[in-house]
Amino acid sequence: MSAICLAFRAWAAEGDAAAPMQTVEVIGTTPLAGAALAREQVAAHVQHLDSSDLAAPASSNLPDALNRKLAGVTLNEVQGNPYQPDVSFRGYTASPLLGTPQGLAVYLDGVRMNQPFGDVVSWDLIPHNAIASLDLLPGSDPLFGLNALGGALVLRSKDGLHDTGSTLQLQAGRYDRKELAFEHGGHDASGWHWFTAGNGYQEDGWREASPTRLGQLFGKLGWADRHTDISLSSAISSSSLTGNGLQEGRLLERDYASVYTRPDQTHNHGLMLNLQANHRVSEQLQFSANAYYRRLKNDTLNGDMNDDSLDQSVYQPNAAEQAALAAAGYTGYPAKGATAANTPFPYWRCLANVLRKDEPAEKCNGLLNRSASEQHNAGFGAQATVSGDWAGMPQQLTAGMAFDSSHTEFRQSSQFGYLNPDRSITPVNFYADGSEIDDSGMPVDARVDLAGRTRTASLYASQTLSLSRSLHLSLSARYNRSSVHNRDHLTPGGGPGSLDGDHRFSRFNPALGASWDITPAANFYARISESSRTPTAIELGCADPANPCKLPNAMAGDPPLRQVITRTQEAGLRGTLARSIDWNASLFSASNRDDILFVADDSAGYGYFRNVGATRRRGVELTLNGKSTQLDWSAGYTYLDATFRSSEILGGAANSSANADGNITIHSGDRLPLIARHNFKASAEWHASTAWTLEADMRAVSGANARGNENGQHQPDGVHYLGSGRMAGYTLFDLSATYAASPQWQWFARVSNLFDRRYASAAQLNATGLTATGNFIARPFSASGDNQSVLHSTFYGPGAPRTIALGLRYSFGG
Repeated sequence: MSAICLAFRAWAAEGDAAAPMQTVEVIGTTPLAGAALAREQVAAHVQHLDSSDLAAPASSNLPDALNRKLAGVTLNEVQGNPYQPDVSFRGYTASPLLGTPQGLAVYLDGVRMNQPFGDVVSWDLIPHNAIASLDLLPGSDPLFGLNALGGALVLRSKDGLHDTGSTLQLQAGRYDRKELAFEHGGHDASGWHWFTAGNGYQEDGWREASPTRLGQLFGKLGWADRHTDISLSSAISSSSLTGNGLQEGRLLERDYASVYTRPDQTHNHGLMLNLQANHRVSEQLQFSANAYYRRLKNDTLNGDMNDDSLDQSVYQPNAAEQAALAAAGYTGYPAKGATAANTPFPYWRCLANVLRKDEPAEKCNGLLNRSASEQHNAGFGAQATVSGDWAGMPQQLTAGMAFDSSHTEFRQSSQFGYLNPDRSITPVNFYADGSEIDDSGMPVDARVDLAGRTRTASLYASQTLSLSRSLHLSLSARYNRSSVHNRDHLTPGGGPGSLDGDHRFSRFNPALGASWDITPAANFYARISESSRTPTAIELGCADPANPCKLPNAMAGDPPLRQVITRTQEAGLRGTLARSIDWNASLFSASNRDDILFVADDSAGYGYFRNVGATRRRGVELTLNGKSTQLDWSAGYTYLDATFRSSEILGGAANSSANADGNITIHSGDRLPLIARHNFKASAEWHASTAWTLEADMRAVSGANARGNENGQHQPDGVHYLGSGRMAGYTLFDLSATYAASPQWQWFARVSNLFDRRYASAAQLNATGLTATGNFIARPFSASGDNQSVLHSTFYGPGAPRTIALGLRYSFGG
């Protein structure tokens, strides 16, 4: 079970029945339940959301709720689908996209949701309306294991003991959005409790050809008495997500809903079983354990432009075929002297197919990239928590262990295709000899058929010692030992290009913190902590500069990578004003050693994973929250300085400052891309009457450098380089309203992006193969038409325009 956030009431003065009661907020500090401390004893600013925050009309899904409600959180919509954003907190990311550096650990009921293959987080596989609460713990906390470099997001699911009754909810909105959700929970006198929730979602999407279909089902059955709680939960999810990704700046200005190429489809299917047990032996001793199994299937189909050259030895038309092409009037391209060796697109093989299909040769310029993976993930955890006095001082000691094992099968291939006027890709269906291609497609990149096995064993411990009533010291540590075994089915037994490899990593990470109640209304805290993450199977399979890959389309045998080590220092003050206003001010600095980045090799999108010397994310975080009878409000501001701390040479051919080899030089102090320096958000919820509730939210995010402009030196010339290489800052406003017609019936409405602001939350420099009107350029020439240089531009991840949703909720039996 995940860390638990709960509140309990304690008498201010023992035996005084008239004494006022105070609320003490308790924070879970380990992945499993049991180790809970009062917020004032935790040496960090932990942010909390409960089910009412997650179910509020203003939040459409889990990433959206995080973005609206939690300070320091932003979304980078690289993929362009509401269930596929990169969730960033203080410059560390939890993303569903392979190749994104992952830096946040995500847990649901003690199960690590970061998938073994790539550490990615599929937000569509987390049952949104089954979440009872979540905590965002900042910093590199070793107790949450691998990948908790910048923080840990800890989710707890609902159960029939605390979430009783039934709810049915319907929503409809712009872009043909429809959603049906239900939940039901209950318990009986014998101790049995149960809970189930389901969610069905579909929309056409606001961009061209971008539908989303999603289904989630969650169930939990358990038994509890005064000392023991045992439950078995299951989560089944299936989704079909279309995320058409970044669009070139000129085309975005022409048509905000346009896409660069399509399709870009992801199909996810997930099953999770989790057995949890908690037993309190006495007031001083508690045991917790869980055992889980996950099965994940993922299939992708991506249509891309073909930017690669085709080796002349693959296929060249004979004299008769060339004569037939000439007789067909095909004289525009290839130009005189062009061969398969010096022409970037695979025209020779495509021309043979054009001859049979009687289609324009200019359409032989696309690729269909396919991938399929199946992951089986199982593990268990156990811990004991002992509380009591040590040498006359109150203390709490927790010790635990965990083991996780996974097996992954990953396959990918590419197939030649034609770029259609709507920028979809139609596959080439015939070989040069006229034989039809089978369902496996025609590989043109190096195919991948990889089996990866990952195992991680961990031991951890944490102790909090109260040196006095106002001073608390905490010490924690975790030892992780991981092994990654890759086996290449295409090139077994090693050899050139083989993905075979056996890698082992181990690390002991400590943390030390203290909190001090300066006054009853003010608390000081400080902590230094360390965490790490090991390279994943896909990173180890794509780390050779001599064999760059195009994620997720190819990998090659590689040199080893080092694990990432992050050390965080944080100090802050927090307190309460006038009993109803909570505030926090903190300073933090997180330094990464041997950070792993995906480095572009050329403008065609190829690259490889490599360690870079050092990066750092430091800043200031301020939050203010208030509650009254009629008004609940909050505000949060984060200043974040995210920079390289070592000089590096990275690929960046689309950057105007690149040298003749297509490389750019990064200096210490250059800013990390896509990480905004300023992030401010505020919300106000007004209970206008017993029936009406109105809520307003705003988010303001400053600009940031695009990927590919890590040195900040890109300067567009309007000829060979287009776009600023940056994404501009933006401010968004949202409104929502709820009307309770009765205790059972509620109507609600939501308007997102009230002023219909056009903005981008992601950007990247890359080559473009299209003109300003969206027509294909036979070769990506410069805008001047001088045929001397590739045309580069800035691509953006556009944010959704104004959307409106209406809903109805019916609750009974609670």
